[in-house]
Amino acid sequence: MSVAERETARRSPLAAPRSMFLLWFNIALTFVVAAIGFGMGFAQGLAAQLVILYTIVSAAVFLWFANAVTVVFEDRLAAPETHADEESAARQPSWWRRNWVMLLAMAVLLVLYLVVTATVEAFRQLEYLITFVILELILLFAFKVSVHFPRTRSAFIGLMILAALLVISAFTIDGFLSAPSIRALLLFAAFLGIASVGQTMVALLGGLDLSIPFVIGAANIGLLFLISLGVPPWVATGFVLLLGALLGLINGLLSYRLQAQALIITLGTGFALAGLVQILTSIGSEQAGNVMGTVPGWLRNLAAMNGTTFGLAVPPAIIIWIVLSVLIILFMRYTAYGRYIYALGGNRESARLLGISELKYWTLAYIVSGFFSAVTGCLLLGWSGGGFIDVGENYLFMTLAAVVIGGTSLAGGQGGYGFTVIGVLVLQLLSTFLIGIGLNYEWQQFIFGLLILPMVALYSRAPPIRSQV
Repeated sequence: MSVAERETARRSPLAAPRSMFLLWFNIALTFVVAAIGFGMGFAQGLAAQLVILYTIVSAAVFLWFANAVTVVFEDRLAAPETHADEESAARQPSWWRRNWVMLLAMAVLLVLYLVVTATVEAFRQLEYLITFVILELILLFAFKVSVHFPRTRSAFIGLMILAALLVISAFTIDGFLSAPSIRALLLFAAFLGIASVGQTMVALLGGLDLSIPFVIGAANIGLLFLISLGVPPWVATGFVLLLGALLGLINGLLSYRLQAQALIITLGTGFALAGLVQILTSIGSEQAGNVMGTVPGWLRNLAAMNGTTFGLAVPPAIIIWIVLSVLIILFMRYTAYGRYIYALGGNRESARLLGISELKYWTLAYIVSGFFSAVTGCLLLGWSGGGFIDVGENYLFMTLAAVVIGGTSLAGGQGGYGFTVIGVLVLQLLSTFLIGIGLNYEWQQFIFGLLILPMVALYSRAPPIRSQV
């Protein structure tokens, strides 16, 4: 095969290995994985049609993934070595310096396992030891193979962790793959995913929005308060969403002018909004911060666990998040707005010389953040049935964690909402797994914090995008 043909095969998303042995090995491995999934599906009591569908889809994805990895390695092995390559290899850092992030991640996982095992008696079982060993091996594989996918390294590692958590949870938690369990997982992921839209946009510009939990809480109690006053629900919802966007506008304008204090500004405006809404809703009431009333049926259906979409037992919030994710990913990839966001986050000076208005797109990103934070607050009202100012408390940490774990650079210009979706699913699946094995909320926070450390270390190794422009 010529060099041109080899390059074409490497670039093709459906390329197959040139070695027949490797091709048949991948096919055999795919059959093994499909057989395991097939057996697990019936063991979980799923309908035969769903088991067959899931098996076919998972087998196709696994075969494509295995072939893509094999083709990358074949191309690298087939590439001729030059004298310059030898000199470059001689200048490579030591093994310890090249792999310190991987070692840190594996050490953190080991410490975590030892701490949990020493603290939680129920965790001292052989199956959890096997789970730990499998996670370590998958983490090692993900780190070593991901270097061959430099542009999508974070997505590759995130997908590997996601697949590992999915398989391990299915084996260790009874009923994990049942329809109610999957529905609950996706519903909570939808809440977090919608709240993370704005945080992703702001992070791509090199900023952060700390007002998100306060906007969520204010929208949550503000909407129910307006409805209880007799305001038509649709009008009240529109007003609350407009209020969230307005706070985003204020955050954008102030943080742009005072970028050295941008974090403090968003924190201050969030506190102010939450306090003002509590003052207004508590007048004549003894319950400051909480509002009780009747939530409209359409809003309950949107976000309730038993909500339906066109007669299907799927909460509409999940469908909304899926459609929204696709639209945002396409929008950021194929529109001028998306390209300008990446340009500004990558190198502000270069973007400014091209005539891109930094104030305009910086402010728009914060408006998007405020709007979708308010959307999340409204959806959480439909889920809980009551207004609570603290309902968004966890979303500051969780949105930041989703952005970081997904691989969007907090320095700006690198990543995207597709990466954040992976981070959201990893966090939600990990949370479900931890709850399933009996760990409480404090343990979840501890583990999430440890998870972020190696992720930040991993992504900080890559040079900032602005240094590559």
